[in-house]
Amino acid sequence: MPHMPELPDITVYIESLERRIVGEVLERTRIVSPFLLRTFEPAMDAVHGRQVRQLRRIGKRIAIGFEDDLWLVLHLMIAGRLHWKKKGAKVPSKVGLAAFDFSSGTLTLTEAGSKRRASLHVLSREESLRQLDPGGLEVLSASRDEFATRLRSANHTLKRALTDPHLFSGIGNAYSDEILHRACLSPIVLTQRLNDEQIARLFEALRGTLLDWIARLRAEAGDGFPEKVTAFRADMAVHGRFGLPCPVCGSPVQRIRYADNETNYCARCQTDGKVLADRSLSRLLKDDWPRHIDDWE
Repeated sequence: MPHMPELPDITVYIESLERRIVGEVLERTRIVSPFLLRTFEPAMDAVHGRQVRQLRRIGKRIAIGFEDDLWLVLHLMIAGRLHWKKKGAKVPSKVGLAAFDFSSGTLTLTEAGSKRRASLHVLSREESLRQLDPGGLEVLSASRDEFATRLRSANHTLKRALTDPHLFSGIGNAYSDEILHRACLSPIVLTQRLNDEQIARLFEALRGTLLDWIARLRAEAGDGFPEKVTAFRADMAVHGRFGLPCPVCGSPVQRIRYADNETNYCARCQTDGKVLADRSLSRLLKDDWPRHIDDWE
């Protein structure tokens, strides 16, 4: 199942794009999906013939800044992916949404599945970017005190807090699982119940996890363009690894499923051995639902 690219993925996308399009001119845009473009003023052709000056991450969005303070802002959502091709490359059939022809090559945007959720905004001023920014804290540049204040500003479960774009920028389902496993904290503990030591541990785990994965994704892409943007990686500790052994203690990784989301965790490392009831299964199993990790092994 695809996942929405998060801070490490977006960071490496932007770095790869910077090497290819900064200083280059956007010659034309070929939009195939009528659902992609979400703005009408300025028009799409306002950026044609203009030079790229900078790129910026806004939460999970990619903002491309052109001369004369014009911006293209892409949100890949869950299944959107970027690809770098030779100049003039065709837009892929079925999954192709758009192609951006730069003087240096063509950037194509694809989206797997039948739902079209990816979006493109054309904006005329840098100030307009703020309207698309949910306002989450940039955790890699924040202090531990700033992180603690934001974490305690609302009383949510840790999983919800970390993935709330209004609280923290760029963290989603995949990396929140990895952060919580590294911090040895339960995904359902309430944020206002955390003590100072736990918050400090979470802060270090958050920074360590994101920086480690940025480094891994950079190394994987090398001089090429990142083409393997996925949440399910063999070297992740728990995310997408239901039933497989935890790399720390060997216990089977557990999961909680709700709607289209799945939370993965290690009961022995994170919840004192307690298995958190999966609602869809616990209704069926009722009193037979295992309550401790030892019941699963």
